[in-house]
Amino acid sequence: MSGPETKEMAPQVFGKLTKDIEAIAAVGDRDKLFTRERKGWVGFVEWENYPDKKAAAHKILTSQTFLPNPEFQLGPIPITNPVLPGTHWKMWHHAVGGELAKIPDDSWDLVLKEKHSDMLHLLQFPYNGEPPKRFVTAKEITPNPLHFVRNHGGIPIIDKDVYSFTMDGLVKEPRSFTLDDLMDESKFPRVEKTGDEVPQAPWAEGAIGTITYVGISLKKVIKACGGLVDGAKHLEFYGADTYFKDDEVMNYLVSVPWSKVKANEVLLAWGMNGEALPRIHGYPLPLVVMGYIGARSVKWLYRIKAIKNPTRVFVQSKMTDDIQIQEMPVSSAIMSPWTKQVVIHNGKIRCKGWAYSGGGRWPERVELSADGGFNWYTVPPENMSKKRKWTWRTYEFDLPCDVEGWVEIVCRCWDNALNNQPPDIRTAWNWGLHVTSSCHRISVYSVNKTKPLTKTRLDELEKADIPFGPITVPVQFPSQT
Repeated sequence: MSGPETKEMAPQVFGKLTKDIEAIAAVGDRDKLFTRERKGWVGFVEWENYPDKKAAAHKILTSQTFLPNPEFQLGPIPITNPVLPGTHWKMWHHAVGGELAKIPDDSWDLVLKEKHSDMLHLLQFPYNGEPPKRFVTAKEITPNPLHFVRNHGGIPIIDKDVYSFTMDGLVKEPRSFTLDDLMDESKFPRVEKTGDEVPQAPWAEGAIGTITYVGISLKKVIKACGGLVDGAKHLEFYGADTYFKDDEVMNYLVSVPWSKVKANEVLLAWGMNGEALPRIHGYPLPLVVMGYIGARSVKWLYRIKAIKNPTRVFVQSKMTDDIQIQEMPVSSAIMSPWTKQVVIHNGKIRCKGWAYSGGGRWPERVELSADGGFNWYTVPPENMSKKRKWTWRTYEFDLPCDVEGWVEIVCRCWDNALNNQPPDIRTAWNWGLHVTSSCHRISVYSVNKTKPLTKTRLDELEKADIPFGPITVPVQFPSQT
């Protein structure tokens, strides 16, 4: 339909990049505007207390155009593991310049140094990666080099000898703490906790890991500040990484309720699996929130602020239509076999995987189906790892499968509060793909060696030195009817 008020919109065309040199020059010397602010803090720019600095960066970003770039690969990661470079984000950092100019290269150098060579790279910068499925449940505690990484910006390089963070806002006695202060056991009792981190972003099933942390409870730090004043109901956490969104710059910033901190479920951690924290995971001090999505755990912590209401920043509120995603829903996944794999078996397919639930709940029951969800088999408790608060349970199970050809294996889980998973992604779909923890489904090609004809044919193929696979081309001898 058209009328006098109809306006024709021009199609979006990504052509030649533009840059308003005069407008950018009018902002000033970027190396001075965004220079290093703290000795020993490389790649850190504090944005939240400096609106003029934010405005200058915004002017630079809106005075030029940048290449479009998807944040995540929109299909299965091929075995060649190509690296999506993150060109858009690199261009933003280079455009702002100053302390951010070298961050993309420095961050990738740390990835190559600290992460396993077989990591699957979803995005080079800001780095996002996860381990191959064969490694995910190989050990109950995830080795540091194989733990997934979800970064929103570059990796600041901070010297622990000059590190400190500030506790302020609605506390009675605002103050700063060094790492030595926190590690003094005469002041703060040390704790060790094991928990999972799970992102809410649209990743594959390898973006989960279990870590043993060493640190102290945030509740003790607040007590050292004299406690909260009346009206303080949430704690806001500031990370030293720079986050870009819609031509705006900000530090990574989220919040959690005071009730979570009061329950001793928020840690300041300096140890990870018996080792010092890797830089890529927040060295020298990240904040870890047990049972919440990984996005609420803040790396490279430099400030904690007590506030009245939940933070309204984009990453926590606006990105999810004002829904505050905190606890992870119950979820489970199949790590072996892999989708589209040819599985030769003796009437049972060996399945391995994990199950998890947030909020301190644990997986109580895991079931598997080899026919798309019509018939289910319960994984015996002895085939699952121990029940623990905050952590996954891994499982192994020989799933009966009599039929041959393409079959759909499905996994589902109940936690101890009787929460379970939606049967299909369609019942939990949202465009952000957040917390869509529907039943995990994979398609495999079943070859049952208990079938006499199948066994005979496999022997024939072996003698003829023909590799087995689903028949998609003519073979050297006639197929059986």
